[in-house]
Amino acid sequence: QVQLVESGGGLVQAGDSLRLSCAASGRTFSSYTMGWFRQAPGKEREFVAVIMWYSGRTHYVDSVKGRFTISRDNGKNTVYLQMNSLKPEDTAVYYCTAAYQREMARPEVADFPSWGQGTQVTVSS
Repeated sequence: QVQLVESGGGLVQAGDSLRLSCAASGRTFSSYTMGWFRQAPGKEREFVAVIMWYSGRTHYVDSVKGRFTISRDNGKNTVYLQMNSLKPEDTAVYYCTAAYQREMARPEVADFPSWGQGTQVTVSS
């Protein structure tokens, strides 16, 4: 299992930017498909973005396309989520996830066995 630690959350105003980071330790980071999910109060955890371990292909939920960018630095064992033009509806706890050697078409919570502790993102209007 890989251990994941998120950082970079905070309180920002609508239209601002944040970059979340997720540092991984354990087995070979480059062999993991890495994802970000989020969970707002009273709502189910939802998929945000994913970057595949082999193809490097990325996929986003429609609500963040054009605003969020997922990337990875295998040399630093870190995955990032650059969030621009933030909106109040982006407010949630953001979780980093990992799946060993998985390519997936429609990422779901059940696809990821490893999770970080989460980092709070709050966007005020």
